[in-house]
Amino acid sequence: MGKTSPPNVGNLHDVELAALAAAGDRPAFGELVRRHGSAVRALLRRMGAQASVADDLAQDAFLQAFERVSEFRGEGPFAAWVKRIAARLYVRRWRKESRLVAATDEGEASEGHGGEAFVATRIDLDEALRALPASERMCISLCYGAGLSHAEAAEALGAPLGTVKSHVKRGLDKLRGRLAPQDGATASGRQGHG
Repeated sequence: MGKTSPPNVGNLHDVELAALAAAGDRPAFGELVRRHGSAVRALLRRMGAQASVADDLAQDAFLQAFERVSEFRGEGPFAAWVKRIAARLYVRRWRKESRLVAATDEGEASEGHGGEAFVATRIDLDEALRALPASERMCISLCYGAGLSHAEAAEALGAPLGTVKSHVKRGLDKLRGRLAPQDGATASGRQGHG
């Protein structure tokens, strides 16, 4: 039998909610899910998960977080902690699916994202990320979305550190190119101030 939540759990800090949840307070943990669920799903989508997969993995991540909430010490944001759990779940799934794709059809997996990002005149970050090769998207999402260091991302992916760093650099270069203004307004604006 868990404690009952104070009526104003919405006013509590994440660390306080996590402490209550660790003591068995399910409504306190529910508030954490309400606060951070959409951010976790958004990270998973940016990593490449389809909406339904992102929903399932976010739910799994929060279940794991609930089981391990006593491990959360408040040394960083709760959102970052649960995002790491979700990212690792997605990486495991991605690696398993990658092995299956490689075993069934060696080469077809990298095609399919070509022209979508160029159809719209305005490209947002999600579209730009989807246009990246899966390895670059995954490394950028782990390092910048889930807050993992390059070394932690390398460990999660089972890849060499140098490979992760290369994927991040190449991916960021491609993102900068895709997200940069496409018209001459920026260049002419700079010339006028010289």
